[in-house]
Amino acid sequence: MSEPIVAIVGRPNVGKSTLFNKLIGKRLSIVDDTPGVTRDRIYGECEWENRVFSLVDTGGIEPASQDAILSQMRTQAQVAIDGADAIIMVTDVRSGIVATDQEVAVMLKKSGRPVVLAVNKCDNIGDPPPDFYEFYNLGLGDPIAVSSVHGHGTGDLLDKVLQIIPQKQEDEQENDEIKVAIIGKPNVGKSSLVNKISGQERCIVSNIAGTTRDAIDTAVENQYGKFVLIDTAGLRRQSKVYKMDDQIERYSIIRAQMAIERSDVCVIMIDATEGFTEQDSKVAGLAHEAGKGCVIAVNKWDAVEKDDKTMQEYRKKLETDFAFMSYVSFVFISANTGQRIDRLFELIKHAANSNAMRITTGTLNDILAQATARVQPPTDKGKRLKIYYMTQASTKPPTFICFVNDAELFHFSYQRYLENRIRETFGLEGTPVRFMIRERGEK
Repeated sequence: MSEPIVAIVGRPNVGKSTLFNKLIGKRLSIVDDTPGVTRDRIYGECEWENRVFSLVDTGGIEPASQDAILSQMRTQAQVAIDGADAIIMVTDVRSGIVATDQEVAVMLKKSGRPVVLAVNKCDNIGDPPPDFYEFYNLGLGDPIAVSSVHGHGTGDLLDKVLQIIPQKQEDEQENDEIKVAIIGKPNVGKSSLVNKISGQERCIVSNIAGTTRDAIDTAVENQYGKFVLIDTAGLRRQSKVYKMDDQIERYSIIRAQMAIERSDVCVIMIDATEGFTEQDSKVAGLAHEAGKGCVIAVNKWDAVEKDDKTMQEYRKKLETDFAFMSYVSFVFISANTGQRIDRLFELIKHAANSNAMRITTGTLNDILAQATARVQPPTDKGKRLKIYYMTQASTKPPTFICFVNDAELFHFSYQRYLENRIRETFGLEGTPVRFMIRERGEK
């Protein structure tokens, strides 16, 4: 199963982004006292007590006027609720309970999602201030006093979160459906592809960019297995989104990124008539960073003038453009005619299998011995890298731990060499592979 998703919700200026940054240990969200500051990134990975979950900073409410506060709050809160396994509702002890807090609390109770109530800005160590106890009136259980600036109470908050999110068990019997997120720029044919595969007008199709707003699930079964296709909104360049001041557009981005998070494989669609763009690289980077299986589908191939060398030349150029994803496979399709859709499903199936592959420690170390015998590990100032052994830590994506004598000697080029040997041996195409380097005696 994918990692649980925990969303942080609340009104502006209660410290959501500061808490988000504190919990993930990185400064990813922009923090400012101005309500409605745009967040450059909304996803982060949080680890606590050897458990990992995805944290999403939903951003504050950004009302265009005072009259729009309630409607904007509902939209923002509902986006977070729909895709999350649990919610952290953040409030401000200094201002006490306000009407917006009460509205959010009502929506959360109606949703049925488990909620942890965090009362922020309790900056002093010791007993919480008297105003803290007012927050029991929201009816969300025992509030937890936290300071997002100093980190007080965040351990108690994370303990509570772990109690209410589902356990991630690698060996449990999972649903045999493969979840496939169709991602890409606006107007590359994502909805047309879903409609062609499903054989029905499941999604609205238009030449107007931004027609699709929600991530829509479509179940499909064919000779390759069972699939759930998730049609997502097109991901535009952020500069365009922010200049548009389009609230719905920003929520579409949140939904699309949530779709990537809960998918097994991402089909990254690009427009054959337009060619590779910088935005295609950014969209693919989201799937790559999330560790998902990936297939690049070049759509509208039927609209390209070609000869017997066109596809080969196009493929070579794409291999250069997507050099950071050297493992990915390409397929040239037409969502309009259905050309090569069968081949697309073959690649999706293979990418899903590769992403979930587990290799025994004994087999891995046999490959390691052969690889180090063929190409000696690097040396520096007379000291040679020694790799004692290798083991697989997890799947989705395959993650390997290498125990070595000196982590600094394990250069990126030698990691890439070992990765290629593993890929060749097990046919690991369509999935990223990650390495974790540990020195002997290091936990």
